[in-house]
Amino acid sequence: MAVGVDGSAPVPAAPRVRPRSGNARRLWVVGAIIVAALGFLVFRGLDNATLYFRTADEAVAKRNELGTHRFRIEGTVVQGSVRERDDGLDFRIESKGTIVDVVHRGNQPGLFKPGIPVVLEGRFAAGSQTFDSDRILVKHSESYVAKNPERVTTTVPAP
Repeated sequence: MAVGVDGSAPVPAAPRVRPRSGNARRLWVVGAIIVAALGFLVFRGLDNATLYFRTADEAVAKRNELGTHRFRIEGTVVQGSVRERDDGLDFRIESKGTIVDVVHRGNQPGLFKPGIPVVLEGRFAAGSQTFDSDRILVKHSESYVAKNPERVTTTVPAP
């Protein structure tokens, strides 16, 4: 507190007013953008990890509920149903007696063949029972080890 010029009662000092900095506002805006971007990336990553998984019979039973939403469908490739096309494959999968026609666009895994279980990613075509796939995941067993034990080692050879 300052004392008056004539020695009278003290006069309170004027409060210091700190000018508002444009830098602080920019920092908050940049921080908000970064948080929003990270939130978006986490959401997209979790979205792919939480695709619904249905067997072919379950998917057909819930066809109306699934609509054209993306999900995973599992079934066994029907013998004699695989037809190659320029941009992919047409084939059928089966689960518990329910058969689903599949149109796959893209590459096929090397292990893909009739009679094996597969998981497909995609969606039902609008107004159709056909499943449009863009990714094939081949489920395989450990039968290779049982049939060819001499080819599989449990140790890594030294370099």
